[in-house]
Amino acid sequence: MTTLAPFGARLRHALDTRGQLCVGIDPHASLLAAWGLGDDVAGLETFSRTVVEALADRVAVLKPQAAFFERFGSKGIAVLERCTADARAAGALVVMDAKRGDIGSTMAAYAETFLAPGSPLFSDALTVSPYLGFGSLQPAVDLARASGCGLFALALTSNPEGAEVQRAVAADGESVAQGVLRRLAAENAGAEPLGSFGAVVGATLAEAGADLAINGPLLAPGVGAQGATAADLPRVFGDSVRNVVPSVSRDVLKHGPSVAALREAAERFAQDVSGVTKG
Repeated sequence: MTTLAPFGARLRHALDTRGQLCVGIDPHASLLAAWGLGDDVAGLETFSRTVVEALADRVAVLKPQAAFFERFGSKGIAVLERCTADARAAGALVVMDAKRGDIGSTMAAYAETFLAPGSPLFSDALTVSPYLGFGSLQPAVDLARASGCGLFALALTSNPEGAEVQRAVAADGESVAQGVLRRLAAENAGAEPLGSFGAVVGATLAEAGADLAINGPLLAPGVGAQGATAADLPRVFGDSVRNVVPSVSRDVLKHGPSVAALREAAERFAQDVSGVTKG
């Protein structure tokens, strides 16, 4: 079915050649205003095109936040389609941040939306929620594997409220988050150089308190405006830090609409991350 190499292999190459950085494309109203743009489809189009122009040929990963496009209805989705296709054409890997999670045929439909070759929203990877049970993600796992795509399952998120579910402990003593990580590790067993099934683990955590050695990527939101820095990554991720994909949004995007300033900001973050992950 697929002509793509597995996502994990493509991501490893991108991280090694372009640096360990993911930049979010989060066109919320305050950023549009800061750029002098209207909170409308025209502003959305200009914003997303500018970010893609500035960064898609140089950062490893771009991560559109689907909600900020969906709020404009079908015209916003059309902008997201163009943004995704243009970013991939310029060489960036696109992780669609949609956090989909459901069961059965509905989960399969979500997977087909973002992971089926030929879909207008075809992306390299998709964020998913495992909190209807990890097995509910099976349609997405199967399609991702067949199409050379990846998944990032929510495990230990950067929001404080997440702990009430993710840190809950089952009768066998395993936390909910550790169960998610264990299942991801099983999906990645034997993959080289990196598995395609990753976890979302917040860079703002005081400590992971879990085994992050899943042989897969670790998407780490929270760098920048949420308070985490590159220097925090070794403390949170330990020996798995080489597989971390730190995600920054506002602290890069606030430098727009200047293409040069966006590039400079992203380069600074990438250099900071490189200093702690490859030192």
